[in-house]
Parts: sequence; C-alpha cells; structure tokens
Amino acid sequence: MRKFILIALSIILFLPVWAQYPELEQRLFELPDVSFSRIETPSGYGAAYLLRVKQPLDHSAPEKGHFYQKVYLSHKGYNRPNVIITEGYNRNSNRLYEISYLLDANQIDVEHRYFGESMPDKLDYQYLNLEQATADLHKVREILGQIYQDDWVSSGISKGGQTTIFYRYFYPDDVTVSIPYVAPLNLEYEEKRIYKFLDKIGTEECRQKIYTVQKRLLTYRNEVLRMLKWYSKGAKLSFNYLGFEEAFEYTVLEYPFSFWQWGAKCEDIPSETAPLEEVVDHLLSVSSLSFFADGEIEAYSSHYYQAAAQMGYYGYETEEFEGLLKALPMQPHPHAAFTPNKMEVTFDGSLLPKVDKWIKEEGNNFIYINGANDTWSATATLPSKETNSLWFFLEGKDHGQARIRNMTAQERGRMVDALEKWLEMEIE
Repeated sequence: MRKFILIALSIILFLPVWAQYPELEQRLFELPDVSFSRIETPSGYGAAYLLRVKQPLDHSAPEKGHFYQKVYLSHKGYNRPNVIITEGYNRNSNRLYEISYLLDANQIDVEHRYFGESMPDKLDYQYLNLEQATADLHKVREILGQIYQDDWVSSGISKGGQTTIFYRYFYPDDVTVSIPYVAPLNLEYEEKRIYKFLDKIGTEECRQKIYTVQKRLLTYRNEVLRMLKWYSKGAKLSFNYLGFEEAFEYTVLEYPFSFWQWGAKCEDIPSETAPLEEVVDHLLSVSSLSFFADGEIEAYSSHYYQAAAQMGYYGYETEEFEGLLKALPMQPHPHAAFTPNKMEVTFDGSLLPKVDKWIKEEGNNFIYINGANDTWSATATLPSKETNSLWFFLEGKDHGQARIRNMTAQERGRMVDALEKWLEMEIE
C-alpha cells in the first residue's frame, strides 16, 4: 500500500504542467472563436497557452471578413487579478511584464491587428484604426472574462502604451486600472512639442556637441557615404523605399531624437577633432541606418500607417542645415511616417483632442510611467487635478529605463498604495 501511494505521488508530481489543468483547458475549449495550444510555462505560473482569437475585420459589420489574432495566456489562478497587455506591434514570444509579477496576476498578451501573425489575408488599411484595434481588445476581454472574473488591469509600453490609453477611452468599463508606459499622446501629424523638448533637454554644451556631430557628418557627406556603403553591404541593407542618400540624411536628422530616447551619454560624443570613422561609428550606435532601410520600414509599415492616418508622429527640423541637405527637402519638414508603398494617407486628428480632454476630466485610475529624459515624454499626457490618476516622470530615465523597477522607494510606494486602493488587495 505504501509503495502504491509513493508511486501515485510520483506520477502527480511529475505530470506535465498542462495535464494538471484539465478544467482550464475544458473552459478554453468551450469559449467561442478561440483555438489554443500549449506553450512553455513561465516560471511561477501554472500553465500557458497560445490562443488564436477569431476577429472581424470590421466589428460593426462581421460579414466583411475576419482574421485570427494571436494572444498569449499565462495562467496564475482563477481568483487572481488579470493583466491584459495591449501591444502596439507584433509579439513573437510569451513574455511576462513586471506589472503581472507585481500583482501576481494572470497575463493576457494581445498582438496588435495587422502586425506579426495577426494579419488578414488582404491588408485593407481602412480597417486599421483605433476603433477596430480597441474593439479587438474588448472582444478578448469579454471572451476571457468568462473564465477570469477578478479585476482587470491594462498595460502597454510605448505604442502599446498608446493602445492602453485609447482602449480605456473607448471601453472605460473593461478594466479597473490602466498603466501606460512611455506613451505619447500626439496631437498633430507633425508634433512640434518634440522640437521644443530637443531644444531644452540636457545642457547647452551637450546639445551643441550633438549639433556639431550632425553638421560634420553632412559637411563631409562623400567620405561618410563611402563608409556607410561598406557598412550597408556588410549588413545586407537595401534602400529601395527611401534611396541611400535619403536614408543617410534621415539617420543624421534622427540622431538627437534617438540620443535622448535611448539614453546615450554626452561624454561619449566624439570631439571635433576625432577621426571621421569614430564619428560614423558613434552615429550608428545611436541612430541606426538600418532603421531607414527597406527591412525595418516594411516591418513597421502598419505602425507608420496608423501614425500618418490617426495617431500623429514627428518630423525633423531642417533650418539649421541650410545647404547641407541634398536629398531631403528643407520644407516641408521631412516626416518620420513611411506609409506602406508610399501610399497617400489623409491625417484625421479629430480623435486626439477628444482623448486628451477625456484624460484630463474623466481619466481616473491611470498610472502613467514616463522617463524624464525620453524624447517621447515631450508629448506625454500631463497631470490633471480633476482625476485621481498618477503621473511619474522618472528623473534621468529614458524610453527603456522608465519602469517600476527603476522607481525610487517613494515613487514605488505611491504607486503601490494606489493599486491596493483601486484593486482592493494587498501587494507584497
């Protein structure tokens, strides 16, 4: 008898994780418009699945067609909070976010429509808009809400953080708390607040060093272009969309934006007497030429369409480079939204001021996490006394560093206190 019990315990202990969750799999099987497969379970979680959710191209007219949206589910428990990650791009693998760990929550990570594998057979861009993208999230929320009935929290980073904001605007009752990280809310096709930010961030000495690098690269363009051609050949880059010289000038104009966005150091900027090769190497370490090559432009084409059509984006001031730009125009300012196949897109900014007004007047239970040094903080939403929401601009942090783990103890304490109050739970 004792031997039988030991064998039985051994079988239970060494059962595959998925075999211990027949009830969850039965519940998933019964959900409408969902298929699933098992995937590797993250540490600390009970099970994980890749879901395919059938989504209509047009939520107001399902007969127009559908696509399958990729969703990663990491299961912690039926009585735990639920974090829905509102991706802005593709999601190639299951990754746990810090807020999910903090809340000991189930995580539902949703790939954005028209990215990655969440693609319709035909890319009809009229259905790539914020109304449809947030309706996708709402459907995922409604379907999985049949299983997970505790509080829901939404969160996303960068463009995913923008999605978090718009999702809450369109579906304010879907979640209890929204946590957008480094999320701009642009109000124009060409966001001029970014120019003001770049004119003031850091020290005057540092800004001058950045400009000196740009001017030197453009002044010695022939020598620089020869170096970049060899670099491009080695990196197997092609430039059919922009053209090689256009891509070069974009890379130089992008340099200050990327410098502050990704936390480059002023002390690493080459001196005025440094060899030109050193300056080129520095440029490529901060503002990648590949960003303006065909591969990445194509990979981000849906993002560029959204920026040009509805979400706004940024351009590049050219006034200080009179006579130095040969491939790009001085006016209008070169813009950073490279629409698919250079299609003409009419910008409709009518939604943006409505969302901005709603955030200031009705946007409660938000926690905004921004980096004070991040270029995108130029267009971040600003604190409002009319709501209970929290805004954090983490001192000295950039786009990749503005995270809970990098908060001061005081900042983290304020955030945790708010979460405990809004979610009515204790957080360890």
